[in-house]
Amino acid sequence: MRIRYAAILVAVLATAGCQRNRPNTVSSGDPERGAAAIFRYGCGSCHTISKLRYAHGLVGPPLTNMKSRMYVAGVLQNNPENMVLWIRNPQTVDEKTAMPNLSVSPQDATDIAAYLYTY
Repeated sequence: MRIRYAAILVAVLATAGCQRNRPNTVSSGDPERGAAAIFRYGCGSCHTISKLRYAHGLVGPPLTNMKSRMYVAGVLQNNPENMVLWIRNPQTVDEKTAMPNLSVSPQDATDIAAYLYTY
C-alpha cells in the first residue's frame, strides 16, 4: 500500500512542473503586425511558420504551435519575455546559434512573439 501511495506522489510531483500556465498571448503585441514583421525580417526564409504561405524555410526549426512548447531556443522557459529576448538578440542566449541578430526592434519582436503565440 505504501509503495502505491509513493508511486502516486511521485507521479503528481513529476507532472506538477509541467502544469505551469502556458503563454497564450502577448498583451502588448499585435499578431497582424507580427506577420508583417516576420515577412520584413525574412524569418520565413529559415523557418516554417503556421499560416504564412511564404514561410517554408528548413534551416531553423519550425515555429508552429509555439504556445504549447516548453522551451524557447531549447534552453529558455517558454514565456513572452524570453521569446522577445531570443528574437531580439539570440547570441545572448546561445553564442553559437546560427540564428542571426537581425536588429529586430522591441515592438517588432513583441509583435512577432504575439503572432507565434497566436498560431
